[in-house]
Amino acid sequence: MKRFWLNSRDIQNSIITGCETFPGEMLNPSSENVLLPENMIDLMVNFYTGTYVMYKFRKPAGELIQGSVTIRILMNQFGRCRIGSEVLGSLMSNRHIKSSYVLANFVTDNGEVDCYPGQVQYYFKHVVDLPTGPSEHNLAFIRWYKPADSARLRYYFTVDEICNVELWKPDFYPKSRDCIIPVHNILSQFVPTKYKISTRSNAVEYIAINPINRKLHIR
Repeated sequence: MKRFWLNSRDIQNSIITGCETFPGEMLNPSSENVLLPENMIDLMVNFYTGTYVMYKFRKPAGELIQGSVTIRILMNQFGRCRIGSEVLGSLMSNRHIKSSYVLANFVTDNGEVDCYPGQVQYYFKHVVDLPTGPSEHNLAFIRWYKPADSARLRYYFTVDEICNVELWKPDFYPKSRDCIIPVHNILSQFVPTKYKISTRSNAVEYIAINPINRKLHIR
């Protein structure tokens, strides 16, 4: 209790870490002991480095760093995930692609929190060998859509700030460490709808993001 109180008083200079029980389960289709692609191993190193700032991580064939944790190269891959009473799909499961579109919050470069839409490529379990012992993580690999070129286009449907349908580009950001998030960090689902804005010279296609209220949100 004293440590928690001190952290709350000096949060800028304190390192706070922890874990929470996964409130759900991974569902079929699934594949066990899948070899991580080389670029995925690099992303996992970046993910764990950002998650556990007190440790150093490396890939098996990477530079040897004293006291560093070597990333395992195998994962268990899943096409669906249940969080609470809600089942989410992914691109890995053709039958459940409609439920693969999700929203999640990110802290932007200017320190503000913004909600990004994306499509889950697959879910996976990965174990990392921390100094305190093996730790299993339930993760999602998500490709995130790019925002519209201007705020005016993004909030094209907004009327007195009462409409939450937004326009985003149909293109994904390049693969990065942000593509990997814990599954319980998923905010909600959305329904994508193609929408074209025409001008005299051309027509530009966007994706209209229609959020679906979540049955159960885990913070």
